[in-house]
Amino acid sequence: MKAKFISLAVAVLLFAGCAEILSILQSSTNLPLTEEEVVSGLKEALMTGARNSAQRLAAENGYFGDETIKILLPDEAKIIVDNISRIPGGDQLVRDVILRINRAAEDAAKEVAPIFVNSIRQMTIRDAFGILNGEDNAATNYLRSTTYNELYDLYKPKIQSSTEKEIIGGISTKDSWVALTGKWNSVANSLAGRLAGLKPVNTDLDDFLTGKALNGMFIKVEIEELKIRKEVSARVTPILQRVFGSLDNKTD
Repeated sequence: MKAKFISLAVAVLLFAGCAEILSILQSSTNLPLTEEEVVSGLKEALMTGARNSAQRLAAENGYFGDETIKILLPDEAKIIVDNISRIPGGDQLVRDVILRINRAAEDAAKEVAPIFVNSIRQMTIRDAFGILNGEDNAATNYLRSTTYNELYDLYKPKIQSSTEKEIIGGISTKDSWVALTGKWNSVANSLAGRLAGLKPVNTDLDDFLTGKALNGMFIKVEIEELKIRKEVSARVTPILQRVFGSLDNKTD
């Protein structure tokens, strides 16, 4: 009888001890985030979003097949498109030009991830807390501000190579663009043009198209960021769950 009593007492103590440990473990999830956790979580989130975005855009039709970010010629090029379309096979030529531009952007996207990763690794504690408590696109804005110039230098030569390819009669997309905008700017810069309120257009086609390509990249990064902020299922690791879970119960 005494042995049974001792066994029961031990069992009660063990159960109580396990319950206490479980309680401690459960409550630990509500402890304030440490600086290390915030930095680690934000870096992981940024790397995940950046890599996913770059991978999708680097795939065939990553740009060309997505109407939200597909790169088209500037509105000022409409007259070029209209004229080429009057030539037999001209419509196909225009499509080929746009396809080549988007393929160049897809090719550039293959080399984007290391640039993002390098920027993320340099994130400070202040950066991390600013992102965590910032707007829903705070991480994307951080990447844009720290990587844009380097990404621009990566994308532009590839876009330039595409626009300098001949499309018909020894004329490239860039040749046609320069001729068109050159004539327009001559008129816009004349006395009559200024009196009429005409404005010169940007003659740097490669700059325009590179900007469009990078905007598309950051649109995709922002979508990935929003998923991690808003969708529990997108937080695929414990650190992401803990860091971004801390935002779930916050009110606007």
